[in-house]
Amino acid sequence: MSLRYFELADDVYIEGRWELGHPQDAQGRDLEDSWQFRMGRPSSWEGSLRVPVEIPGNTLDYSHAAFGTPVVTSRVAAIFERLAPNDIQLFPVNIEGQSDDFFILNAIRRVNCIDDEASEEARYWTPKNGLTEKVGTYLSVWGMRIDTTRLGSARVFRPLHWEVVLVIPEDIKLALESIGATGVQFKDVSPLR
Repeated sequence: MSLRYFELADDVYIEGRWELGHPQDAQGRDLEDSWQFRMGRPSSWEGSLRVPVEIPGNTLDYSHAAFGTPVVTSRVAAIFERLAPNDIQLFPVNIEGQSDDFFILNAIRRVNCIDDEASEEARYWTPKNGLTEKVGTYLSVWGMRIDTTRLGSARVFRPLHWEVVLVIPEDIKLALESIGATGVQFKDVSPLR
């Protein structure tokens, strides 16, 4: 039986949930490169980090700060450390009004794994779109499916040229469900059977 994979997303439809703002440095300045934590590459960040709460509400175990930066509680971080230590970085982050430990979760691997044929739709940037630096990369992907034969040893990763998505294996999904992690939403991206 092959391992299934899932897109891990922030469940934005939870009523009464908090909304996190732009990641900041210790002085409260917005980071110029917040994308560094969601591009599927290691970050060399060494300073303190903080994230403001833009809209107060229920604290979540998994949520996105501005630009889709994953922020997790220590219990979610522990699952990723245990099940995918070679695929992630964890950066401690202070969240205003919170005494618990939180972390920015940075998936440090990108994998060329999207199965264009099995996905509902995969569209690419073309010269007509006007952004030459994006030509040949994904413009949109609907109903994404991945080709698991291309994953190698990657367990937690972002698809190459579609880094807006964070992919996890089924054992991490089950571990998150077993602790009742709040804020998580899963979409199966495994190959069609």
